Amino acid sequence: MIYLKLFISFLKIGAFSFGGGYAAMPIIQSEVVDTYKWLTVEEFTDLITISQMTPGPIAINSATFVGIRIGGVVGAAVATLGCILPSTILLIFLAWMYKKYKKLNMIQSILSVLRPAVVVMIAISGIKILESAFGINGFSMENFKIHMLAIFIICMVLLLKYNKNPIFVMVLAGLLNLFYNVLFL
Repeated sequence: MIYLKLFISFLKIGAFSFGGGYAAMPIIQSEVVDTYKWLTVEEFTDLITISQMTPGPIAINSATFVGIRIGGVVGAAVATLGCILPSTILLIFLAWMYKKYKKLNMIQSILSVLRPAVVVMIAISGIKILESAFGINGFSMENFKIHMLAIFIICMVLLLKYNKNPIFVMVLAGLLNLFYNVLFL
């Protein structure tokens, strides 16, 4: 039964994750945190971090991680298959449609309508991850982590102003947090 739940859950994620991994985050969170409670919000944030650090799309990495955690190797295979099946079928269909009707602007029109929704989904995911990272719970600032805000600002400056390598910035962020924890905790 757990394999069927994993498959259907990640089938939904794969079917409705238009816009890539960042757009999939709210759907993944809804399924694995809210609906099935396979992960806590903190574990979900860790999952997104791990998915960013490992090669491959976020949704597939998430499916594999959650599948292994919930159902072992078979669970990972079932969840990953559920995640990639809709996009595989859709891609084959769209490639056929595009080849057959490439002179029509229908496909571009459909995709352009989805863009605003994808932007909102990415923004909502970003806000939820920021809340978790900074220790914000709704409007409560009781557990606010000022050092995480400082690390966030340093990373933003390094990435946006100085165009530093993202891997360097991630390692630096980890070292800064480690340094903070050793000094102040």
